[in-house]
Amino acid sequence: MSVRQRKIAAVAQRVLWLVFFVQFVVQWFVDLPYNYWVSWLPALGAIALTLATSRSTRQQIAAQPPAPVEVEAPVTGRWSALNSPATKVPSHGTHQFGQTYAIDITAEPAEGPARPAPVWFWPVARHPRDYPAFGAPLRAGADATVVHAEDGQRDHLSRSSLAGVLYFWLAEGIVRSVGGTRRIVGNHIVLDLGDGTYAMYAHVRQGSLKVRAGDKVLAGQELAECGNSGNSTEPHVHFQLMDGPDLDSARGVPFRWRGVGVPANKEVFTAGERAEAAPQPEVPAR
Repeated sequence: MSVRQRKIAAVAQRVLWLVFFVQFVVQWFVDLPYNYWVSWLPALGAIALTLATSRSTRQQIAAQPPAPVEVEAPVTGRWSALNSPATKVPSHGTHQFGQTYAIDITAEPAEGPARPAPVWFWPVARHPRDYPAFGAPLRAGADATVVHAEDGQRDHLSRSSLAGVLYFWLAEGIVRSVGGTRRIVGNHIVLDLGDGTYAMYAHVRQGSLKVRAGDKVLAGQELAECGNSGNSTEPHVHFQLMDGPDLDSARGVPFRWRGVGVPANKEVFTAGERAEAAPQPEVPAR
């Protein structure tokens, strides 16, 4: 599929799902003017478009396997990996939104409060500040230009219990999917790394942006903070490389973090300290 075709398919999927859910709600109040099975056609159409897009991406990867792009890790300190492309591809179970080689990471500090473990019943949810990842600086993986940056969506409570997870999958996730990519990735930043490669940081903390669209940044420069906005069960960093700035039409690009590689699921790693801001030119003595 071309970029334009992938964009059209992504928009069509959302429209079809929206039509399906509207019918589902309306039929509780009035009788639909057509047979019940007809109301399922939008859902079947959306699923068919998803399968067609995924098949096209798989064929493209098989025909022209993309080479990994080496960048700096987006964080410093001690972290562990989840949903890693080192363990499976696509890492998040889908090729949509350029997520083929995306990775999630959570903070695992050697000292201080540990990351709360998931529970069956209580507490049903936790405040995001209970997690050591919340508020951690997000850093540029390379010298780049900021293409997109937003931080207006709220950081919600964790979905760390059985009830929370069920709510996440059966209600919140569906609503966010219909709402579009912004509601799925939450607050996010897209960087243009050059040579047709873009980096995306998702679930950014509300109000934490330190850059704006059009800014030039250097590798290691702080961009924002880790949050819990969007389709997120707990504060974590979602990082991915892709071949375009539009999440609806971009395809994933594999990455390697300099000095770290690609950590597998549950692998703990430590990323080193880096410069936080662009060095200032020396001022001649007078």
